[in-house]
Amino acid sequence: MIKFNVQTRSRDDFVDITNEVINAASSLGVTTGTVMVFVPHTTAAVTINEGADPDVVRDMIKIFDKLVPWQDGYHHAEGNSAAHLKTSMVGSSVLIAFVDGKPQLGTWQTIWFCDFDGPRNRTVQITKL
Repeated sequence: MIKFNVQTRSRDDFVDITNEVINAASSLGVTTGTVMVFVPHTTAAVTINEGADPDVVRDMIKIFDKLVPWQDGYHHAEGNSAAHLKTSMVGSSVLIAFVDGKPQLGTWQTIWFCDFDGPRNRTVQITKL
């Protein structure tokens, strides 16, 4: 397993971690196979989506905020229930297939680390499967 840190800049922040995942897979000796990208946090997630147009990420954050507003009478004492809910909606892991050392992502796809309770210093784990 390889771990790396991600520093987020705001409460809701999506950080492109595609190159870090590629480098970790290479360090793990993955040429053809699969890696799991796992985020060990209850208020952060990982997803694959478009990376070419920054408006896609802005729209995703906007919709998450509409679906799960930050303040909505939640019971969780820390006051970050919205972040927990968004994380469960997105998920804590993705699988990435590699062929000849290259991730099998579509033309526009990017691997996004999603922080819903930042800014924070977070950890991502990459495991060869």
